[in-house]
Amino acid sequence: MASITAFRVGHCTHPSCMVLKGSGFASRCFPSRAYLIDTRAGLYLWDTGYADHFRTATSKGVYRMYAWVTPVVFDAHESLQGQLRAHGVSPGDIHTLLLSHFHADHIAGMRDFPQARLMASKTGWDAVRGLSGIPAVRQAFVPELLPLDIADRLSFVESVPETALPAALHPFTTGRDVSGTGEIYIVELPGHAIGHLGAFVLQDGGWTLLASDAAWVPESFQQLRGPSELSFIIQHKRAPYYETLHRLHQLHRGGQAQIRITHEDTDDYAPVAGRP
Repeated sequence: MASITAFRVGHCTHPSCMVLKGSGFASRCFPSRAYLIDTRAGLYLWDTGYADHFRTATSKGVYRMYAWVTPVVFDAHESLQGQLRAHGVSPGDIHTLLLSHFHADHIAGMRDFPQARLMASKTGWDAVRGLSGIPAVRQAFVPELLPLDIADRLSFVESVPETALPAALHPFTTGRDVSGTGEIYIVELPGHAIGHLGAFVLQDGGWTLLASDAAWVPESFQQLRGPSELSFIIQHKRAPYYETLHRLHQLHRGGQAQIRITHEDTDDYAPVAGRP
């Protein structure tokens, strides 16, 4: 069975009420996670979190708006490359970098894994490829973060046939086994971004859904409490967002899978020397 190790790779801050209705104006910390998934087919990464590339790319032009709207804290000791090396994994060991979507806080470290195969939603890629300036910022996309050879390395989850998921994962019924070993199944989680994906991972203790940004805080899917309506200025569409949230709520109520979201403020990540 697969194993998952979470890494905290920088964080941003927002007023709590932006991500959870009725939760007040106090500032709340939102860590950005990357997940190392060790499978029989090799090592996979789920997203990358922030990186120095983000700071460089958002220090100029209209992309400064991104850094202004989303204040980011990223220290050298949080580098995903460095954390992986401390974990005994070099960038060249990564078989595939799976991208949940193309928002900058999920792809900022792509350039640090030049040998990894890249895999994402074709729908998501088609929505951002070629974007720049204000249209890119409106989709939380920073094109400078992309590797120059992305066209040669990127493949799409849609090329993997859908297969049935266990009944225990209801209401999710089908997924795409990108690992080829039955350990990682990709599912669509629409609403937050075009082509937004999640991944069911089978571990010894059962199933875990890496739900990315289908919710920003656990209370959302636990209590069916959505974000501020203002959030849909940057999120893709309200109706599919809430459809996905209801599906996560059903999965949570079923109790047969753990749900992990990228930005929850919990201490479930690998410890790093120098981090408070």
